Amino acid sequence: MTPATIERIETCLVDLPTIRPHKLSVATMNGQTLMLVKVYCSDGVVGIGEGATIAGMAYGPESPESMKLALDAYLAPAAIGRDAVRVQSLMAYLSQLVKGNHFAKSALETALLDAHGKRLGIPVSELLGGRRRDRLPVAWTLASGDTARDIAEAQKMLELRRHNIFKLKIGAQAPQADIKHVAGIKRELGDRAAVRVDVNMAWSETQAMWAIPALADAGCELVEQPVASAAALARLMRRFPVALMADEILQGPESAFEIAQNHGADVFAIKIEQSGGLFAAQRVAAIADAAGIGLYGGTMLEGAFSTVASAHLFASLGNLQWGTELFGPLLITEEILTQPLDYSDFELTVPHGPGLGIELNEAAIKRFTRDGLTKIIL
Repeated sequence: MTPATIERIETCLVDLPTIRPHKLSVATMNGQTLMLVKVYCSDGVVGIGEGATIAGMAYGPESPESMKLALDAYLAPAAIGRDAVRVQSLMAYLSQLVKGNHFAKSALETALLDAHGKRLGIPVSELLGGRRRDRLPVAWTLASGDTARDIAEAQKMLELRRHNIFKLKIGAQAPQADIKHVAGIKRELGDRAAVRVDVNMAWSETQAMWAIPALADAGCELVEQPVASAAALARLMRRFPVALMADEILQGPESAFEIAQNHGADVFAIKIEQSGGLFAAQRVAAIADAAGIGLYGGTMLEGAFSTVASAHLFASLGNLQWGTELFGPLLITEEILTQPLDYSDFELTVPHGPGLGIELNEAAIKRFTRDGLTKIIL
């Protein structure tokens, strides 16, 4: 193989509108910002990666702006001139120089793997050990906050055969109101669809002890991160006839090991950005498998590039008992790819082309690309 080094790295912020407000317990999203990174290599290959967060910094310590800054000021200068082929070695080196910044590192690693897959003429899934499936079930999140509107949205998705698993964002109002909301939606959908909830850490342990049995009675099959601490989630385990999933407390392999060791969850939400990249997320999944913990392919409501990177990883996992939530691109009104992703028959097709197997439509994002770090809202 001809040696290839990194010649330059470019980043940009792209502010895209969404089809509707997306209401969580921590904030309401009215749009999505993608931090895109392009890695230009000496052999002419260009890889693209992406970082995105949920509601800016309301969800966690990183934002699209902080990712761009970390890449521009620290990660990119340290990567220039280094081997573009040995991706894990390079990322280990960069992690010695830059602590934390999982989302920024995930975006860069994705771009490097996209480039290397293109260089070899194989999909990223083959760089991760080889895919076991070509299509992934995809849940849709109902997050308007209005019961009637959420029911109508779910029924439309069922009619289109796009989604038959629905996750409800709750926690912004009193638990009693949330349970009524969940029960109303499940009653209307019946056996046509599965219903799950994501509390985004909004409840106290006492509230969770009261609310989770009521959610189970309403027909909910999975409760995601009802409380903020790993210890509280572990205390709630095995007490209810519904699965409990860890999300926000999963911050890479070390935290995954601690949660597994303490029997702290029935399911892990695997997220490449939150884990610190594809290889780190792969290790999180391996820990879950070894501990008998179920796997769910999570999302940070990313655009196409992180969504497809996640899909390549999830396609390679031996177990994916709870499907995925890779609907992020469908929440965005603008198509940023030259060829749209295939969402059909309740599943997403994992691209087969080299690298990520997708191509950015440069003209489509041009008018949404921000000048600098400051977002001006008129």
